[in-house]
Amino acid sequence: MSTIARAITLVVALVLAAPAAFAQQKTVWRYAHVGAEGESQTRYATELAKLVNEKTQGRVEIRVFPGSQLGNLSEMVDSVRIGSVQMAHHDFSSLDRFDKDVAVFNAPFAFRNPEHAMRATAEATSPVLQEINQRLVEKGGVRIVGNFYRGARQLTARYPVKSPKDMAGKKFRAVPVALWNSMIKGMGAVPTPVEIAEIMPALMTGLVDGQENPLNNIIARKMWEANKFVMMTSHMESVLAVFVNEQAWKALPAADRKLMEEAYLEVGKRSLQWAKDAEAGEVDVLKKNGVTIIDEKSGLDLKAFRDAVSKQILTDFPNWGPYLTKLNEVQG
Repeated sequence: MSTIARAITLVVALVLAAPAAFAQQKTVWRYAHVGAEGESQTRYATELAKLVNEKTQGRVEIRVFPGSQLGNLSEMVDSVRIGSVQMAHHDFSSLDRFDKDVAVFNAPFAFRNPEHAMRATAEATSPVLQEINQRLVEKGGVRIVGNFYRGARQLTARYPVKSPKDMAGKKFRAVPVALWNSMIKGMGAVPTPVEIAEIMPALMTGLVDGQENPLNNIIARKMWEANKFVMMTSHMESVLAVFVNEQAWKALPAADRKLMEEAYLEVGKRSLQWAKDAEAGEVDVLKKNGVTIIDEKSGLDLKAFRDAVSKQILTDFPNWGPYLTKLNEVQG
């Protein structure tokens, strides 16, 4: 075979091989979150990664790093901003360094029920998120692409609490963002920022007298070892935001982005059902571990909490009034 013929044969072989080589290429994303084993947020991340892999036929691989493996909350958000981590999830308010108003989606007593909370915090059905998401992209290079339901947040304490008066002057753990400080202050307590990874030492040593979290998180971390009272305040419908680095998101083919959006929606819907299925069993688990449940029937003054917290929130975030009205208008 002549030199020219060999060259032509080689070129043809390379051209024929190119589609197969392209098909084998894949995008690998790192997905960070602070959740522990056994929490619903860990289940969400695991199932989402699996579904994305299935829908994209392996073109997008998501590697999940739970339990603050890639840094605490602040470090995690910064990593997504610069793109060293492509995706993460946490409370909406964790992104308030880029736009203060994003924390409105965590506002206490803002939603009627879990379904309303999910629709009011999804870009497809929430004009408020559409507006704020654009600013997050412009200011932080971060985009919220999904949401999932983790359950209503409840109070725990070393002693029984029935109204904000019972928390006066006591130190309660606050997620280290401005909204939680405002909420805990409205509840009458002294907000004490503690990272989730340090919450049990803080409770066990008495650094804080109590905290607030969904029941599944309270159980996963065995908080009854330090707090024997759970107050069913349901002060927040806990919906977490799934957010991505904008450049990494835009670098994906449009078809794969659409498939990932379908995955976010599907697993988000699953999370609602997980919470409904689990709630009664979670209360039983707590009772079996010596926890006293305090609700309205046993004297919990929900109106006092609602009034005090709402007043504090509008004092600290006076521009949220119109946003809260628009959120309330979302059907669900």
